[in-house]
Amino acid sequence: MELKLNKYLTPFDLENTLQCGQLFRWEKHEDWRYGIVGQQVFKVRQTNNVLGFEGANINFIRNYFRLDDNLPQIVSEINRDSLVKRAIQSFPGLRIVRQNPWECLISYVCATCKNIPAIRNMIFELSRRFGDKIAFENHISYAFPEPNILANATLNELRICKLGFRAKRVRETARMVASNKVDFEALKKIDYETAKDELLRLPGVGNKVADCVLLFSLEKLEAFPVDVWIKRIVQKHYANHFDAPFISKVSEKTSLSTREYNRIGSFAREYFGKHAGYAQEYLFHFVRSKQG
Repeated sequence: MELKLNKYLTPFDLENTLQCGQLFRWEKHEDWRYGIVGQQVFKVRQTNNVLGFEGANINFIRNYFRLDDNLPQIVSEINRDSLVKRAIQSFPGLRIVRQNPWECLISYVCATCKNIPAIRNMIFELSRRFGDKIAFENHISYAFPEPNILANATLNELRICKLGFRAKRVRETARMVASNKVDFEALKKIDYETAKDELLRLPGVGNKVADCVLLFSLEKLEAFPVDVWIKRIVQKHYANHFDAPFISKVSEKTSLSTREYNRIGSFAREYFGKHAGYAQEYLFHFVRSKQG
């Protein structure tokens, strides 16, 4: 199937979207990108403004890639300075994806203190050992395991997936989700601050993990995850929005206190507006790629 996009009204770039660091399970085979969401395996490729895809319907593709977001308006709103302007121009059509909240949550719990290749490996091993095997054409994928499966796994079984200290956190979080102590649909409907407070109750979920889950899977586009890259961006490009002692203090630290983290997030939401999360993703990908 094909979906034709208007490059002015609905700009989209598949590679920029898949390569910007928000996703961990996409694979490339020849000119196709293969993805899996839940039990659904599908493939996508882009030629100019035409998306070709198999294994999914148009409504799924539109929803998953957030083609309903008014990206021209969003980038106009966040285009506040020369740095973010360069980021937007470098990666046109980059969109935030609507991830499955459960998988997104566990993925970012696993992401703590790990680089992207290591995160991908952990998620692959979890899926291979605990998820269902799914054949699609000549391509084999593994569904992400359901909460009750990980909830009943032993710590040794999880550690075999190279989770290390994250094994206990993953199992405890899975048990809370499996026992209906986490309602993802309800979190989508409440305000950002309240939803974040709920996520912070979960084992292994700190400020950055909570903001990633809120941004990438729970419809909170104002969420502004702050990692080492974003901290460097603030220090180098946005220091004039903070007092000198604050910048000096965070520059000397490898991790931020909750108060410091929240202060940067509050600045971003005031400065970039209700789509601050899009600004974060453009800036993150730009600086990480260009060392800008």
